[in-house]
Amino acid sequence: MKKMGLNEIRKEFLEFFQEKDHMILPSFSLVPKNDKSLLLINAGMAPLKPYFTGNSIPPSKRVATCQKCVRTGDIENVGKTDRHATFFEMLGNFSFGEYFKEEAIEWAWEFMTERLEVPKEDIWVTVYLNDDEAFRIWNENIKIPKEKIVRLGKEDNFWELEVGPGGPCSEIYIDRGEEYGCGDPDCKPGCECDRYVEVWNLVFSQYDKDEEGNYNPLPNPNIDTGMGLERIAAVMEGADNIFEIEVIHDLLEEVEKVSGSKYGEDEKVDESIRVITDHIRAITFLVSDGVLPSNEGRGYVLRRLIRRAARHGKLLGIHEIFLYDLSKKVIDIWKEEYIDLVDNEEKIRKVIKVEEEKFEETIDQGINILDKYIENMRNKNEKVLDGEKAFKLYDTYGFPLDLTREILEEKGLKVDVEEFNKEMEKQRERARNARHGLGKEAWGKDEIAHKLKDFKTNFKGYDTLECNSKVIGLFKDEEEVSILKEGEKGIVILDETSFYGESGGQVGDTGIIEGNNFKAQVIDTQKTKNDIIYHFVEVERGEIYTNESVLAKVDEDRRNDIARNHSATHLLHKALKDVLGEHVNQAGSLVLPDRLRFDFTHYEGVDEKDLDKIEELVNENILLGLDVSVIETTMEEAKKRGAVALFDEKYKDDVRVIEMGSFSKELCGGTHVNNTSNIGLFKIIGESSIASGVRRIEAITGRKVYRYLKDVENQMDSISSILKSNKDNVIEKAKTITEEIKEKEKEIQSLKSKMASSLADDILNQKRDIEGVNLITYKVNNMDMNSLRSLGDEIKNQIHSGVIVLASVLDNKVSFVSMVTKDLMDKGIHAGNIIREVAKVAGGGGGGRPDMAQAGGKDPSKVDNGLELVEILIKKSLK
Repeated sequence: MKKMGLNEIRKEFLEFFQEKDHMILPSFSLVPKNDKSLLLINAGMAPLKPYFTGNSIPPSKRVATCQKCVRTGDIENVGKTDRHATFFEMLGNFSFGEYFKEEAIEWAWEFMTERLEVPKEDIWVTVYLNDDEAFRIWNENIKIPKEKIVRLGKEDNFWELEVGPGGPCSEIYIDRGEEYGCGDPDCKPGCECDRYVEVWNLVFSQYDKDEEGNYNPLPNPNIDTGMGLERIAAVMEGADNIFEIEVIHDLLEEVEKVSGSKYGEDEKVDESIRVITDHIRAITFLVSDGVLPSNEGRGYVLRRLIRRAARHGKLLGIHEIFLYDLSKKVIDIWKEEYIDLVDNEEKIRKVIKVEEEKFEETIDQGINILDKYIENMRNKNEKVLDGEKAFKLYDTYGFPLDLTREILEEKGLKVDVEEFNKEMEKQRERARNARHGLGKEAWGKDEIAHKLKDFKTNFKGYDTLECNSKVIGLFKDEEEVSILKEGEKGIVILDETSFYGESGGQVGDTGIIEGNNFKAQVIDTQKTKNDIIYHFVEVERGEIYTNESVLAKVDEDRRNDIARNHSATHLLHKALKDVLGEHVNQAGSLVLPDRLRFDFTHYEGVDEKDLDKIEELVNENILLGLDVSVIETTMEEAKKRGAVALFDEKYKDDVRVIEMGSFSKELCGGTHVNNTSNIGLFKIIGESSIASGVRRIEAITGRKVYRYLKDVENQMDSISSILKSNKDNVIEKAKTITEEIKEKEKEIQSLKSKMASSLADDILNQKRDIEGVNLITYKVNNMDMNSLRSLGDEIKNQIHSGVIVLASVLDNKVSFVSMVTKDLMDKGIHAGNIIREVAKVAGGGGGGRPDMAQAGGKDPSKVDNGLELVEILIKKSLK
């Protein structure tokens, strides 16, 4: 058997199948494209499913790939054994209706025996129980003895995804020798021992499994093979497991170096090293492919991996963030094969670092709380942590449920998952209620929609702002009525309208509905899921009747302002992707007449430099005067045009694409300007965080920008007047005044230091001896905490050995500071312990280090009592 490493095997495999007229495709992203059945790509064939099902035409009938994959179904076992992993590379050759079993088997044999030089006598194979054809090819064509061909059932030799192509399969095993076996004379593939290693799975894909579990015959049988690169590399290198493969062991050694731990000396240490070594590969590749940490979907998978690895870092004694640096090693090792790792290096490191820092803020506190829960459980002889407490750990301290469960399992305990899920649902319900509030739901929108379930409003508002219409229905206080009288509020349903109903983040139109005998103000417009448009009105004059003919007129100025802001959000979305990266996706928006709000996925705050670039890029495309085109087409055609769709939005088969020149293409049902120049100007007025991994930009356009600039100008005039400077010189004037203030502050600080030094001399005279310990307790008036600490430092520098406890009352608030010299710390005197007890006397609390601590109090009258306690505390510490 030729000794070959992971990189050599990958190269050899792809070259071999290229010689067999296969097109070599690069690895697809770990994020599935147009496949809602998968969170992440978990097999070599997963991104090729559309070719197998016939929904898309493959670039070639024969394809070979090395596909990066992530599986987290058994994440709890990763690290506990040396077999499990979350990230791996899968070699595969595929045929889309061209060759079938015979060629697939013969080429697999040729590659194994000639390219890898695996001894023929070491190869065993399995086939599906009833697959006589595969058995015959292996036996008659390849000449493998019948006793080395094992028939197995569906559980072992029928390959399928939850949904998609599948069929019977044949697996190739390598016999590692009797020393790895169980000693059973009948030992063969299928046995649980380590003797036979499955290295290659040949799937004869004949069926398409639907969501109901039915197996539908494919029009043309396909070939789908998969060979785990790490597994075959372990065999070829003579390694016992994937962590001993040369390139992965290089990464493992980096973990040893970072942690100061040695692999192979302690099983618990080994487990943590394996977890980090495996997870950092998955983490690095996931972030490179655009996944960001979140509490849902694939973002949750990433967050879980980062936090699990970080926790195992803590177990190894790593007390600072380290994963973001470790990702550099992954990039260095795999950059030749995956060049995008190099292109995305800065993003990878930033995303991991931000997530580590968030978890670092709470992990120690969370673990301490979980430890207390565990202690209480043991005291009560309980085995299950209640779900409410597990949810608190998740909600407050960022502990994924799986992490809590894993820590508990290490101690032989469990968590009440059902109760946890109930708490999660309660939180979601609270969030839903908060979002809904009183607005449109208070009008009984859903009840009305049910009554009009067979009706659909004809919307004409894309082409005109007013139209003649007929009143189909009137509602007041959720009840259908035949009349709305002067002064009453209600809902008017028209057979057709120009009023845009709130949807897609764009607010509804306002305006007027009028007839021969009435006039009503439209104060809001809403749209239901089944496209009924509700006009929320207040009748100003007369009475509205059902079946009455009316004129519906939209407020034109307001609609135009909304259109400016909506078109600006499209330009902003594209600018964000161009400046920050393709990982940016819209996470929400609000389009109002006076401003816009745009939420987007991003792992950190956007700095001023990038905000300037984004703003400039939007304005550049406004000034270019790009024509805004509306294309009504199919969803499939829209994707081909490169239109951006919102990831959580549900679209119909027929969609509307808004194109702004060649710069922006988005699916959208909203109203827009005809040309980007109509937007006028665009100005960002705010950038903030609204959730983990989600940022918000607020901006204004058109006339609002002019008003904003005018306000800024007026403020500048006021500042110039206050500083007695002209506008051109105001910055220099402000700098001069700032420097003068700094100089005055230095003078004040110098005077304070002199006063403290003088006061320190007086206080030193109050020193007394308590069982060989110099003790100073002193109360000063009107001194803040910083000054009190400075005074304490001055005394400590002069006393050389002693305990100092100072107190001050300022604005009826009490401050305490305690300091202990090193020689007395060694005798057991602890500044934090002293100050904690002293502050309690004055109704406060605090603590700190052994050498210095501070605290606050609420009752100035008890300060002297607190200081008197110090002597007693010192005597206790010395016993």
